[in-house]
Amino acid sequence: MPDDDKGRVVGKVTSVSADRLVVELHRGNDNFTVVGFDDVHYVARLGSFILVPVQAEYVVCEVTGLWEKDPQSNRPDDKGREMDKAASAKFLDLAPLGMIRGGETRKFEFGVSVFPPLYADALYARDEDLDKVFYVEDTSRAVSLKDREGNEHQGTIPVVLEVGTSVVFKGYPVKVKVGEYFGGHSAVLGNTGSGKSCTVASILQSLFERPEEFAARGASFVLFDVNGEYRPAFSKLPEKIQRLYLRANTGDLAEGLEQISEGETVSQFRLPHWFMSVEEWELLLRASERTQQPVLRMALAFSSILAEDGEESLKTRNHINAMSVKECLHGTGGDSPVSKRQKAWMVLNTFGTDDLNASVLSEYNWNPKFGNFPEQGDWERRFIDHLESFIQDDVVFPKYENKPFRFDVLAECLDLALLYQEAHGNRQIRDHCSQMITRFKWVAEREEFSFLRYDPKGLTSEEAAPNTFIEWLIGLSRAGEAVAKSAQITIIDLNDAADEVVEIAAAVIARMVFEKLKRATPRNRYPVHMVLEEAHRYIAQKPTRYAIDASRIFERIAKEGRKYGVFLLAASQRPSELSRTVLSQCSNFVVHRIQNPDDLAHIRQMTPFISENVMKRLPSLPKQHALIFGNAVNIPTTFKVRTVNPAPDSDDTEIGKLWFQPDNFKVGIC
Repeated sequence: MPDDDKGRVVGKVTSVSADRLVVELHRGNDNFTVVGFDDVHYVARLGSFILVPVQAEYVVCEVTGLWEKDPQSNRPDDKGREMDKAASAKFLDLAPLGMIRGGETRKFEFGVSVFPPLYADALYARDEDLDKVFYVEDTSRAVSLKDREGNEHQGTIPVVLEVGTSVVFKGYPVKVKVGEYFGGHSAVLGNTGSGKSCTVASILQSLFERPEEFAARGASFVLFDVNGEYRPAFSKLPEKIQRLYLRANTGDLAEGLEQISEGETVSQFRLPHWFMSVEEWELLLRASERTQQPVLRMALAFSSILAEDGEESLKTRNHINAMSVKECLHGTGGDSPVSKRQKAWMVLNTFGTDDLNASVLSEYNWNPKFGNFPEQGDWERRFIDHLESFIQDDVVFPKYENKPFRFDVLAECLDLALLYQEAHGNRQIRDHCSQMITRFKWVAEREEFSFLRYDPKGLTSEEAAPNTFIEWLIGLSRAGEAVAKSAQITIIDLNDAADEVVEIAAAVIARMVFEKLKRATPRNRYPVHMVLEEAHRYIAQKPTRYAIDASRIFERIAKEGRKYGVFLLAASQRPSELSRTVLSQCSNFVVHRIQNPDDLAHIRQMTPFISENVMKRLPSLPKQHALIFGNAVNIPTTFKVRTVNPAPDSDDTEIGKLWFQPDNFKVGIC
C-alpha cells in the first residue's frame, strides 16, 4: 500500500457481497470523524465516498448507512443498560459504485469487476479522488475549425457541461459529458413544482452561455411549449445565439408577437394542411378504418390530381367526373330529379376539365333553370353516352403527394369521393361517413385549427413546400446551394391551443423533422433535439382519444432517431404514464422530487442499477434538487440544479400574498 494511503485508513472491510460492503471503523474515530493529513473528514455522511484498494486499483463505494454496536450487548444482564459509546464498534454500510483504475490516467469507471477481500483497508476520499469521480478535469479541449470560406479558427469546445453542484460534497460541480448527454435521448422527471422547467432551461442556458469557447452555433432545439413559459428564459442569451419564436394564436394574431430581445425572430405558428400525411389526416378527422379511411384517402388523392396538369392526370380527372356525374343523374337515391341534375352541374363546374365541364351540358340542351334535359330527342341518353366515352377500365389513382390545395377543396373532394363510391354500388357509404364529414366541418370552422387552414396563394413557394418549411423551422436558411444557420432554438408556443391541436401539431412536426434528417446526405450530420414539455401529452402509454396514433412517431424516433441525429428530451410529472418504449431508450435521466408510489416503482423498474438508498431520497428532495444518472455522468449523483437566470414563466402561486389583502385592494389580473 502506498504511504499516502496508509495515512487515510479509517477501518477494515468485515463483510463483502455483490451489492453491499460493511466496514468497521477503527477505534478512536469518535463521531465517525477522521483527522487526515489534509483535512478533517466526516466519513459517515450519507452519500459520501469510501475507497477500498484492490491491488493497484480502488473500489469506490457510497455510504448508504451507519450504525454502532456495543460489544457487551450479548451479555444476559444487559437489559435496560445504556450503550457504552466509547467502547462501541462503529460500522458503515457501503454500496459499491465503480473503480478508479490504476496507471497514469487513474480514470474512474462505473461498475465493479473486482471485489475486495475481507479485512481490506477502507480509505476516506481525497479531493483528487473526487476529481476523478465527478470528472472535473479536462473540461474543454483545443481545436482548429474551418469556416465555409476555408479560414481556420483556433479555439476550444466543451467536453463537459456544468449543470449544478453536489449536495454531499460542498462546492463540487456536477457536470455532464456533452457528447453523451446530447448524443442520446433524455428525460427530466418530477412532481409539479419541483423545478423541471427550470432544469430544462438551465441546461440549455449553460450550453449556450460559453463566451470563452466556440459557441454552439450548430445546435438545433425545437421546443414544444404547451404552457407558454420558456420564451423569457432565453431572452438574455448571447446575440450570436438566434431564437425563433412561433405562437399558435387563437385571438388577435398580433398579440404577443413583438420581439422582446435581440437575436429573436417572432412569427405566427402555421402548419399548412397539405403538409399532413394520410395517417395524420385520419387522426385529425378520426376516420374509422373500414369505411371512412378509404373515402378519405380517395379524397386526398383527388386533391393531388387536381394539382397536376399532365395527360394521365387529365384522363383520370375525366374518368372521375364522368363516373360521378353519371351517378348523380341516375344512382343517388332519395334526391329529386332537379337535385340530382344540380349536383351533376356542381361536379362539372367545380372539377371540370377542358374536355368535360359544365359547358358540355348546354351542348345537350340542359335547362339550367329547371335542371333537366328536354324530354324530346333523347338528350339525356346521348349525354350519358358522351360521359361513358371518358370512363376507363381499371383506372389507377395516384397517391396523395402533399401538393398545395385549399382547405375547402377537400370538402368538395370528399363529396366527389362519396359520389364515386356510390357509382360503384356502395349505396350506404354516405351514411357511414357522416361522422367524419361532420368532424371535417367542425375543424373547418374552429378558430384553434386556423394554423392549419392556409390558402396556397397566400404563401411563398418556400413556405408552401414541406422541405423548405421544415428547414426554416429547425434553423436552416439557404442562399443558392449554401446552407447556413438562422436559429439555434425554436420555441413553438402552443399555450393557446386545444389538447388535440397540440398532439397533432407536435406529431406532424416530429414526423417532418425525422423524414428530413432521414433523407439528409451525409447522414447524421445535423442533430436536432425536440424538447417535449408535459411529455405525457405526446408520448402517453395510454394515449388520449385525441391522439390514438400520435405518439407512434415519437416511439419511432426513440428507437431509430439516434442513427439520423434526431433526439428527444422529455419532461413530465408522471413517468408512469409515459410510453415505456420512449423511456426505455433514454440514456440519461434527471429526476426531481417524486412522491407517487406508481411513479417511483416505474423509475425503479427502468433503472435497475440505482440502489434502493438512492430511490428513497426522491420523495424528500427539496425544490431545485435532483438526482442525475445515465451515461453522461460517472455515477448517480444528487445535486442542486444550476440557478436559471432568467427563469421560465413558471413561478408557484403565492397564496399568502394573493389571498390576504386590505379593503379595496387591486386585483393583479387583467
